[in-house]
Amino acid sequence: MRLDAFAPAKVNLFLHVGGPDAAGYHPISSLMLFADVGDTVSLQPADALSFEATGRFGDQIPVDDSNLVVRAASALRARLGGPIPPFRLILDKALPIAAGLGGGSSDAGAALRLLREALAPDLPDVELEAVAASLGADGAACLWGAPVLAQGRGERLSPAPLLPDLHAVLINPLVPSPTGAVYRAYDAAVAPGGEAMPPLLDGLGSVEEVCAWLAGFTRNDLQAPAVALEPRIGEVLELLADEPETLLARMSGSGATCFALCAGDIEAEGLAERIEQMRPSWWVKRCRLGGPF
Repeated sequence: MRLDAFAPAKVNLFLHVGGPDAAGYHPISSLMLFADVGDTVSLQPADALSFEATGRFGDQIPVDDSNLVVRAASALRARLGGPIPPFRLILDKALPIAAGLGGGSSDAGAALRLLREALAPDLPDVELEAVAASLGADGAACLWGAPVLAQGRGERLSPAPLLPDLHAVLINPLVPSPTGAVYRAYDAAVAPGGEAMPPLLDGLGSVEEVCAWLAGFTRNDLQAPAVALEPRIGEVLELLADEPETLLARMSGSGATCFALCAGDIEAEGLAERIEQMRPSWWVKRCRLGGPF
């Protein structure tokens, strides 16, 4: 019997970053939503434990224990202990690599949900969350794919404010934007942004109000250093800013994916189709933001 789980793309509507602490970690505050586009993780019985990657970007990721899906499976097996029947995990990789979309963490979250369903359905949520959190800063947030506010190193989670449906276009120029390099460039900046949480406004009634709040009170502190390292991210942002459907354009996470918020699905569809015609070599996806999907 084969089981499948969706691993949605994560989008940071804002990302405030403080300077590194004594251990070198950067405190953050971020509003994370999830998209109805992403990867798929499958689990099926096998004669031996194995992992494989397929899909458009499957040949670009490692399939050893440096992959977060493999690490998630190993961490859960260690937590459960005892003999475990062999299985095969298959990742259909539809999201670009090093894209600021939390793809690896979301893939790991999907794998953990599948493995619990197959191997330990009575395992409490809190224990699964602890395993996810051990995998990295986005691990806990990406486990369930639900809108969330993240603080600290990403491990302090609280419910997101109530937002209307958000329609967006995700664009990646298919260049990598490695998180480590972007943070090093951020640390070299003269004036770090600071991780303070903006004033949160529950009950924003329209996309226009959401965009006004985001533009007035929030930012992505990693956007400028990422653009300095990879100017093609800046090209995406400049192109989006000139399009009539774009209410707000910003980079997600540490890049290189940027998003444009639009008034509705029709506007997002028109923008996506035009960007695809203008830049056929880019990865472009119309989506809805929220979650879980």
